[in-house]
Amino acid sequence: MSTVGSLRADEQVVVRPEVSGRIARIHFTEGGTVRAGQPLFSLDASLARAALNEAAANLENSRRAAARAGQLVGERLIARADYDRARAALGVDQARVASARAALSKMTLTAPFSGQVGLREVSVGEVVNAGQALVTLVRLDPIEVDFSVPETQLSKLQRGQRIRVEVDAYPGDAFGGEVVAIDPVVDPNSRSTKLRARIANPDGRLRPGQFARLQLEVGGSGGEALLVPEQALMQDGQTRFVYTVVDGKARRTEVQTGTRTPGFVQVTSGLKAGDVVITAGQAKPMMRDGVPVVSVPAQGAQAAKPPASAAK
Repeated sequence: MSTVGSLRADEQVVVRPEVSGRIARIHFTEGGTVRAGQPLFSLDASLARAALNEAAANLENSRRAAARAGQLVGERLIARADYDRARAALGVDQARVASARAALSKMTLTAPFSGQVGLREVSVGEVVNAGQALVTLVRLDPIEVDFSVPETQLSKLQRGQRIRVEVDAYPGDAFGGEVVAIDPVVDPNSRSTKLRARIANPDGRLRPGQFARLQLEVGGSGGEALLVPEQALMQDGQTRFVYTVVDGKARRTEVQTGTRTPGFVQVTSGLKAGDVVITAGQAKPMMRDGVPVVSVPAQGAQAAKPPASAAK
């Protein structure tokens, strides 16, 4: 089955800070590769570090106060309520330390996955806002391709089917992959369903956004296919049929169709190799079962009324 699609990154994210701050350091080279967890940007952390030190000092005081209160309440020298307040103050200061430590960690932006960074949007010394785009990170290996197929092919689709992909950037080269996901919903406008395939891309030749031409292996496509000229196919409501020639007379024959190629339609049931189908005149009112016809070679088709053609 032939179709077209668009390449997309397996993973792609725009790196954005969660807090505002001044960029103190950039840890990567534009267009280079980075590892998961590797620092990308460092914001000025002086205020966040000072806040953490202050919270840690208050926590240490609260810890000592709670210890003394525990000893005194055991000796019945203070009320139980005073001991409870000391324990509560300790809990609050513990939470403040955790909050200050989390704020400090947000001053360093790290790569969420291994991949390739794009062009950065900022420079060292620039003050950035929370949510501002700094750089794009993409994973190119593997790369994915999204495409659609007609709903008539749903019964032939499954995960793991092999595909071949060609792109204009590398004429004559084909890239192999396999289907990894099938959308469970059929588009009501196009009557097609979306699929996603994954392709190994170790050298990074394929890039997100490229237009791709695909060959999808479907059931029955691995061997010979029974094809008829597309002009031979007729339709009555949901029923597809052709007129065949049997003993010199026309016979209406219902068929099930598969994939289409330029000028031809695959017939999956209803015909067999060697059957002769009518390719011209079959839409005229006089055409019906039992009408006498004469089979002629393809080059003489225009001279016959109506002519016929052999199924291939």
